[in-house]
Amino acid sequence: MALAVKKHLRAGVWLFIKRNMIERDGQQQGESGFEGFFARAAKAAGLTSQTELAALLGVHRSAVTQAKRKDGVPKAWVLAVSRRTGADPDWLEFGRERPGAAGAARGALAGNRTRPAEADETQAVFAAVPKVRTRLSAGGGSFETGGEVEQFYPFRQDWLRAKGQPAQMVLMDVVGNSMEPEIRHGDMVLIDQGQVAVVAHGVYAVGLEDTVLVKRVEKRPGQLVLLSDNRDYAPIVLAGDELEALRVIGRVLWVGREL
Repeated sequence: MALAVKKHLRAGVWLFIKRNMIERDGQQQGESGFEGFFARAAKAAGLTSQTELAALLGVHRSAVTQAKRKDGVPKAWVLAVSRRTGADPDWLEFGRERPGAAGAARGALAGNRTRPAEADETQAVFAAVPKVRTRLSAGGGSFETGGEVEQFYPFRQDWLRAKGQPAQMVLMDVVGNSMEPEIRHGDMVLIDQGQVAVVAHGVYAVGLEDTVLVKRVEKRPGQLVLLSDNRDYAPIVLAGDELEALRVIGRVLWVGREL
């Protein structure tokens, strides 16, 4: 009788351990799978859809759909979101934060001494916009290529969404005086790379040959004209094959400067 009880208890203990192992494995799979990654990436970058995730990663929407179907995420995606948001890669991929690492709530708001609940609330209100090293020329200057992220700046998510696509926005410095007085040398501009359709007299960052410029863009029959606010600079008129050399990087939405 005692032997039968012992066997029954051992079987019960093994069943309990096995059930816990299954639950734990399932939980880990959910945390490290696509849905967990997307939820954390959305929180870190202020995303509202998987289409915005694709835009943030620079991949086609179908690639995101395929990753969701396979319930897996390429390591390169994790690192890309980490670079754009400042979030800890370990947290993005697995939902865990390494000691001393900038994780879920801190990312772009590093140094914020808020309590966890306050940090989560802050993260929900603000989105981290990366400032890249590419420098826009408002004149005849050149620019630094690479688009490497220097740091992140917090903007209110509701304000960004009202302006365009937060996941497509970057900050860049301006060099030159061709757009004065509206945009001055040394100003920092917010650019939405999702807005490339030209709206009359909108201010855009455009690439022309080996230079990135910030100009007002005007459409004319068979032509695009790049206009400077500073009248010392003549308009740049593009027509025919010249139009193919122009690439619209995005629309300038905001200007910031130090006094």
